[in-house]
Amino acid sequence: MSNLAFLSLIFTIFISTSNAISQCNGPCKTLNDCDGQLICINGKCNDDPDVGTNICKNSPPSVPSPTNTCRPSGTVNCNGIHPIYRCSPPVTSSTPAQLTLNDFSKGGDGGGPSSCDGQYHDNNERIVALSTGWFAGRSRCGKMIRIRANNGRTVTAKVVDECDSTTGCDEEHAYQSPCKNNIVDGSIAVWRGLRLNTDDGIVPVTWSMV
Repeated sequence: MSNLAFLSLIFTIFISTSNAISQCNGPCKTLNDCDGQLICINGKCNDDPDVGTNICKNSPPSVPSPTNTCRPSGTVNCNGIHPIYRCSPPVTSSTPAQLTLNDFSKGGDGGGPSSCDGQYHDNNERIVALSTGWFAGRSRCGKMIRIRANNGRTVTAKVVDECDSTTGCDEEHAYQSPCKNNIVDGSIAVWRGLRLNTDDGIVPVTWSMV
């Protein structure tokens, strides 16, 4: 084989693999570089310790997640007794959460207008409300987060509202109970983007800041 033909072959292989999705222990730079439920840890695709998958054999030890020290700050009698939280679990590069379905339009089950801009929103937008601790006093308003479902699908969505973990049972909160402290409350567009069944109502996901 001539030198020119050999170089052409190497170039073709490089181009065909440079955009490939990596599997176990494959190279990666971002979460989207890894196949399925794998995440990027120290430049290689491996099992997500927060999800608890065991896809890769002999995976290198990963950095332990921060300790969750968030505890209830009391209770409220609202459709039964519920704990109230002013905090949420630590935010990491792959934060475990529960995805719920919210209607952000006027008259929807989201109650009042969104906290960030005082507006109602079209549910065809990929938007979310975050539990009080993650909402962090409006500091995440307008920020984009990446949500990853257990089926491997990911979407990005904009934070527009708080899923209040401290109070409920009033008009502003559509007379619903307080949110749990680990909720990502997504529009139907978020659910569709993740190819999830809205009839499930609540599903486990992970999320991170973009």
